[in-house]
Amino acid sequence: MTALLTRLWMCFLLSLSIFNTTAHATVKIKDIVDVEGVRGNDLVGYGLVIGLDGTGDTLRNSPYTEEALSNLLERLGVNIQGSDFRPNNVAAVIVTASLPPFARTGSRIDINVSSIGDAKDLSGGTLIMTPLNAADGEVYAVAQGNVLISGFKAEGDGASITEGVPTSGTIPNGARIEREIAFRFSDMSRIRLALRAPDFTTAERIEAKINTGFGKPIATLLDSGTVELDLSSVRLSPARLLSQIENYDLIPAQKAKVVIDQRSGTIVLGRDVKVSSVAIAQGNLSITIAEAPVASQPNPFGYGDSIVLPRTNIDVVDGEPGNIALINENITLPDLVAGLNALGVSPREMIDILKTMKTAGALHAELILQ
Repeated sequence: MTALLTRLWMCFLLSLSIFNTTAHATVKIKDIVDVEGVRGNDLVGYGLVIGLDGTGDTLRNSPYTEEALSNLLERLGVNIQGSDFRPNNVAAVIVTASLPPFARTGSRIDINVSSIGDAKDLSGGTLIMTPLNAADGEVYAVAQGNVLISGFKAEGDGASITEGVPTSGTIPNGARIEREIAFRFSDMSRIRLALRAPDFTTAERIEAKINTGFGKPIATLLDSGTVELDLSSVRLSPARLLSQIENYDLIPAQKAKVVIDQRSGTIVLGRDVKVSSVAIAQGNLSITIAEAPVASQPNPFGYGDSIVLPRTNIDVVDGEPGNIALINENITLPDLVAGLNALGVSPREMIDILKTMKTAGALHAELILQ
C-alpha cells in the first residue's frame, strides 16, 4: 500500500509540474452544454428468453414465467390447457433501452436484458418479441435477438465458480424503432443551452463568444446554467445554427476545488486554489501503549481465588522538533505543493494538513471529501 501511495504521489507531482507550465485548456461549447429538449427517452419491457440449457426459471418459484409462456403459446395457436407444462429452459426478463434523440422509424438500438426470476444463466438464450414502452405507456420499439453474456458460471458436486453476471446480458441492435417522438426541432424559434456545470462566468463567455461569432446579439444570458438563443434574426435553421455554435472554442471558468479520496489517499487540487498566510508544523510525537496484566495467586493451602491485575505501560517519545513552514499570502497551487513536499509529508499527512487548513480558514477552495 505504501509503494502504491508513493507512485500516486510522484505522478501527482509530475502532473503539477506540467500543469504549472500550461495555460487553461480550451474546450468546445458542445462539450460543456446540452441543448434543451434534445435528449433520449428510457424504454422498458417484459419478455421471455428461451433456449436455455436447463438454467432457466423454476416455474414453481416463478409462476409469472409459466403464465407468460402459456399466453404466448396460446397466441401462436398452441393449446396447453390441462397438460403438465414444466420447462426449465425459459427465463422471465426485463428489457431496457434508451431511445436516442431524433431516432427514426426502422433504425435499431442496443438493449439490455436482465433476469427477474431464479434463472442461473442466460447464455445461449434468445429473447422473443418484446414490446418496449416509454413513460407514456406507448410502444416505441420491439426487441428480439440472441442474448450475449459476458460472465459465466460453472459448478460441480463440491465447488462452483462465477465470473461476471451470467443473468444479465445485451443484444447489440436488438430493438427496432416502431414509433418516433413527436418533436419538430426545425420549428423552434428559441433554443436554450443548458450548462452541465452551471457557472455565471462560463455562461457569460458562451454568450459573448456566440454574439461575436454571428456579429449580432442572438445569445442572452438567463442564469448561471442557461443561455438562450433567439433565431428570429438568423437566416439559418436550428440544426445549422447549432452545428456552427457547438464548435466554438472557449476557456470555461473553474471553481477552486480540492477533492480528497481518503480510502486511496488520492488528492486532486484545482489550478485556482489559493491559501492565506499560514504556518504548518509537522510533529514527531510517538505514543506507545502496552498491556501487561499480572496474575495474583492465593497462598498455598490458603483460601481465595486467582485474580488478574491490569498493568498498563505508556511510553511517550518526543523526537526531534518537527519542521515549521511559513506560507505567504495568496500563493499558487504548485508553490503550495512544493512547500509541503519540502517538509517531506506523505499523501496521508497532506490530507490532514489540507483539512486543518480549511478549518483554519486559510484554504480558499471547496473541500470535497470522498
